[in-house]
Amino acid sequence: MNTNKYPDDLKEIKEIMSRTTQFISLSGLSGISTGIIALAGIWLTYKTVFKNQNYLVYDAVTLSNEREIYLLAIAIITVILSVISAVFFTKRKSKIQKQIIWNSLTKRFLFNLLIPLITGGTLCLMLLSKGFIGFLPSFTLVFYGLSLINGSKYTFREIRYLGILQILLGLLAFQFISYSLLFWALGFGIVQIIYGLIIQKKN
Repeated sequence: MNTNKYPDDLKEIKEIMSRTTQFISLSGLSGISTGIIALAGIWLTYKTVFKNQNYLVYDAVTLSNEREIYLLAIAIITVILSVISAVFFTKRKSKIQKQIIWNSLTKRFLFNLLIPLITGGTLCLMLLSKGFIGFLPSFTLVFYGLSLINGSKYTFREIRYLGILQILLGLLAFQFISYSLLFWALGFGIVQIIYGLIIQKKN
C-alpha cells in the first residue's frame, strides 16, 4: 500500500464533503464589489437626504416627498446592483471550480438568508413611513447581521463572524444615533470590503 497517497486521499474526501455540506461558491470579489456599491449608495444618501438635515434622532421627523423618493430610489438601486454583482462573481467562481451553483444547498442558504432580510426590510419601510429615519442605519445593520448568521451554517464560517460584527455595529449605530451614517458606511462598506479580501485570499 502506498502510504504517501493517504494525505491526497484525505484532502479529496474533505473537498467532496465541503461541496456537499457547504455553499462554497461565494466569491470574495462579490463582497468587495458590494462594499464599494454600498459606500457609493451611502454617500449619495448623505448628499441628497441627510446633508444639513437633523434626521438622525430618536423621534419621528417630517421627510419631504422628494427626499423620500431619493432615499427609496438609492436603496433599491444599491440593492439591485449589489445582487447583480454578487451573482456575477459567484457564477464566475462556480464555473472556474466546475461546481453547480443552483442546487438544494443553495436554496437552503438563500432561504435562511432571506427570512431576516425580508423581515428587516419590511420593518424599515414601516419605520420610514412613520418618519423614524434615524433608526434605519441601525436596523438595517442588525437584520443584515442576523441574516448572515442564519445562513452561515451553509457556507464559510467567516460569514458568521461578519454577521456578529454587523449586529454590533448596528447596536452602536442605535446608541450613537447622530453618528449612525458612519456606522452604516463602516458596516456595509469598509467591513464588507475587508471580508471580501479575506475570502478572496482564502480561495
